[in-house]
Amino acid sequence: MTRIYLETGAKKTFACSLEWPGWCRSGRTEEAAIEALMSYAPRYRVVAERAGVAFEPGDPVVVERVKGGATTDFGAPEKPAAADLEPVPAEVAARDVALMRAAWELFDETVAHSPEELRKGPRGGGRDRDKMAGHVIDAERNYARQVGVRFKPYTSAAERDALREELAALLARPSSPPWPFKWAPRYAARRVTWHVLDHVWEMEDRRQ
Repeated sequence: MTRIYLETGAKKTFACSLEWPGWCRSGRTEEAAIEALMSYAPRYRVVAERAGVAFEPGDPVVVERVKGGATTDFGAPEKPAAADLEPVPAEVAARDVALMRAAWELFDETVAHSPEELRKGPRGGGRDRDKMAGHVIDAERNYARQVGVRFKPYTSAAERDALREELAALLARPSSPPWPFKWAPRYAARRVTWHVLDHVWEMEDRRQ
């Protein structure tokens, strides 16, 4: 089975896999969110294969429901699952980071192979490539601060890569609560990887 949790706000629900950081999709209802999640399994398989992790998802089983808030309705999962607050064994931490690194690699490749001008949405909206890439990179720096990794705004790709390495090294360590920072490590890996992949898939869709 594929264990998932649901984060529900007033207008939107996220269905997120517990075992697969970044595999998380939304819908107006629980059913729509779960359907969206499972429809993205082929796209997530690319991430897992890049990370060298076998990906054979089963039927989704809801094991937890959490109450979302304004960020949920805005379009981002904001609440950790109960499993995120448990001790993190070394093998689990290493696996999460391998998947996060795979998402980063796919993001960099997608940016490199996408045109600057992307197809607009049905209402004429949506960021073009460079603005979307900048948004992801800036958000990642903000997310990293939630686990104590602090960098000033980047002046080079090398500084961005240095943050990624420091963040990956931190999240790859086995750990137990209480943690000395705001976000639990598994939630941080889940949130970072989700945001990267959300924009990878958006860019892929809008460059066609």
